[in-house]
Amino acid sequence: TILCLPEISDNAMNAAWGTSQERDSVVLNLTETHKTVQNIKARGAFTVSIADAAHIVEADYFGVESCNKVADKFAHSGLTASKAETVIHFINEFPICLECRFIEYQNSEYGCGVIGKVVNVTADESVMGDGKIDMSKVNAIAFDPYTHGYYKVTERVDEAFRDGLKLKK
Repeated sequence: TILCLPEISDNAMNAAWGTSQERDSVVLNLTETHKTVQNIKARGAFTVSIADAAHIVEADYFGVESCNKVADKFAHSGLTASKAETVIHFINEFPICLECRFIEYQNSEYGCGVIGKVVNVTADESVMGDGKIDMSKVNAIAFDPYTHGYYKVTERVDEAFRDGLKLKK
C-alpha cells in the first residue's frame, strides 16, 4: 500500500512498506533517519492517506523527493492538505485517510517502524457504498517491490476467513 504521511510542515512522504497490525493500529516500516519519523515523534500523531491511481505521479513524487532538500513538497505536487478531525492534516485529493496517534517506535534486528493507533477514518463520498468504504471504488495503488511497479487494487475476489473453510474437514 502507498502511505503518505503529512508531516508537521504539511509535507508528505511515500512509505511503500506498511501494514495494519490489528484492526485499530498500523505499522510503518521507516528508519529513524527519516525526517518523517522525527516529525511523527515530535507531533505525537500522523495520518496515512491511501493514494489512488489518479494521483500516482504525485504519490511517487512524495517518495522520490526528500523534504530535507525541498521544504514544501506539496507546493511542487499541486496537492493540498486540510486539518484532520482528530489529529493533524490529510491530503485532500486522496480518497481515504487514517488519523493515527503515535504509540511507539521499535527498532530491532528484525526491523524497525512507527506504530500508531487509528483514532479516526475518513473517506470521500465517492468511495462509499452502503455506509462503508467500498475498496473497488477507491482505485488504490499498491507497490510491488520485485518489479518496482505500482498496481491498481480494484476488485474484490474472495471472502477472507470464510471461503477457505470449504477445504477444512
